Amino acid sequence: MAQASSTLFPPDQAAQHTTGILPFQAIRQLARVGDLRAAAEITDAQIQPASVDLRLGEVAYRVRSSFLPGPHATVQQKLDQLGATRIDLTDGAILERGNVYIVPLQEHLQLKSDISGLCNPKSSTGRLNIFTRVITDNAVEFERIRRGYRGPLYAEISPCAFSVVVRTGSRLNQLRLRRGAPVASKAALERLMEEAKLLDVDLDREALGKGSLPMSVDLSGEGDNGLVGYRAKKHTDVIDFDRIAHYPIDEYWERIHATARRDLILDPNEFYILASKETVSVPPDHAAEMVAYDTLVGEFRVHYAGFFDPGFGHSEDGQGRAKGVLEVRSHDVPFLLEDAQIVGRLVFERLLAVPEKLYGPSIGSSYQRQGLALSKHFRP
Repeated sequence: MAQASSTLFPPDQAAQHTTGILPFQAIRQLARVGDLRAAAEITDAQIQPASVDLRLGEVAYRVRSSFLPGPHATVQQKLDQLGATRIDLTDGAILERGNVYIVPLQEHLQLKSDISGLCNPKSSTGRLNIFTRVITDNAVEFERIRRGYRGPLYAEISPCAFSVVVRTGSRLNQLRLRRGAPVASKAALERLMEEAKLLDVDLDREALGKGSLPMSVDLSGEGDNGLVGYRAKKHTDVIDFDRIAHYPIDEYWERIHATARRDLILDPNEFYILASKETVSVPPDHAAEMVAYDTLVGEFRVHYAGFFDPGFGHSEDGQGRAKGVLEVRSHDVPFLLEDAQIVGRLVFERLLAVPEKLYGPSIGSSYQRQGLALSKHFRP
């Protein structure tokens, strides 16, 4: 067993591995020593089992287009060049559908040279079709935080289905931190499949990718009165991102029921909520991520919010399994989906150590044991 540096773990704790995703207690330690900091205190409630929620700051900037600053510029320098319009978020503001906004986040990083990061929308963000990505100064890629990065974080936000109200402190994005670069092998995944039963189906070894499992779409309509999904309506009222279980489903979504052929034609630029055929169980010492876009299976995106936390769908009695919810948008041309068609891949990666808290109702997680589920903003 390798001893982790005191920067990552308190002195009385040790890591099981020298490389991997940082668990709750290691992220909390980074916040305590100032490697992860913010003007407002970073609370334990903000830190998830293997990620930390990022909070919007006090202003948003409306810009004409998405951008990356590139290796020789900061995000603020690009905003100044673009002549961005400033919007005050302290009392809440509407981000209009179809527009692009840049929001400085409250969190600031001072990473050590062996720590890097990866960001993703939170589940509730993805299920509202809010396209959002994190940008850093001098970035040449979205969502990726380079090793040893020291500087501010920004969220690019573009509501695609509904206009939304957000405010200072709203949490649309999340950050995972990683020490080193552990290699996910096919052999390791096969062992994990045997030990932890990651999916509720038996997979042929040929179906296993390098550290990833295929996932398919459920269009069978078995149960739930034949309901297989939802399509976002075009003309709706705004949604306040911080209001929970408030909005009636039928004012925002069209219900989709199974057909005799068990298929669905995705219309270009329409947004759908569907569910995976398989149920997923993420063991406590691993985390998972859905690959959002794979042209090998079709010209559509299947997941905007890709993180699956340790403990998602997991329980000792085996009854806690949960489906993966698919946030689907087709590109360019209509596309025919059929029941049990592979639509994405789930990548598993180990943690440095088992987190002190796991995904589930005990920490207020919204989607444990889920089936086909809209975001938590809608009435059950």
